[in-house]
Amino acid sequence: MAVQVSGLVVRFGAVTAVDGVDLSVGRGQAVALAGRNGAGKSTTLRVLAGALPPASGSVVVAGHDVARDPLAVKRATGYCPDVGGLIPRATPWEHLQLSARLRGLAPGSWEQRARDLLERFDLADATDRVTTGFSHGMGRRLSVVLAALHEPAVLLLDEPFDGVDPLGVDATLGLIADLRAQGGAVVVSTHLIDLAVRACDEAVVLRAGRVVARTAASDLGGQAGAEHYRSLLA
Repeated sequence: MAVQVSGLVVRFGAVTAVDGVDLSVGRGQAVALAGRNGAGKSTTLRVLAGALPPASGSVVVAGHDVARDPLAVKRATGYCPDVGGLIPRATPWEHLQLSARLRGLAPGSWEQRARDLLERFDLADATDRVTTGFSHGMGRRLSVVLAALHEPAVLLLDEPFDGVDPLGVDATLGLIADLRAQGGAVVVSTHLIDLAVRACDEAVVLRAGRVVARTAASDLGGQAGAEHYRSLLA
């Protein structure tokens, strides 16, 4: 398994944000974390990315224990957070240079992939513009590009479709498909169920920090699926 989570608990003071979540994602698989705001989706992804320690439970990502070796987890994953993560006065290319340096990518090994990703996500014309003036959708697209630059073993995308136009959505869906074809694992947090169905083959529905359903993503598609999904959130 690329991701194996058992009994994950995360607390912020007296608040339990994630309460006993189990999750498994195989190589070549994409799983959607679905649920309302505050369900625990983003918190779970932060733990998987090695950015937040669990209060209890076992979390192994790409063979590395998150609690024991969060740095190895960070190296093995690509993480697109739901908000933030961009430097306002830096350009996309400067973001990519910094990411490559922090990940120890050799000069000459990443530049062409970076250019291809910028072109694919319709950011090539903005390569040398500071991100201060970027729209929300442009920022989302750049965050996905940064997460995918090093072709991670596990790609973690938190609300990657939020505010993104159809071309950006298609680029993200294509990137997910490509990574899966290479044996990578993907976890997508989203409240846009129709896109979760297109991107993933399994969905895990969270409510108040707990798993309330595990199902084929296709079971949440269409009118009947949408009604079933709403019933799970009630």
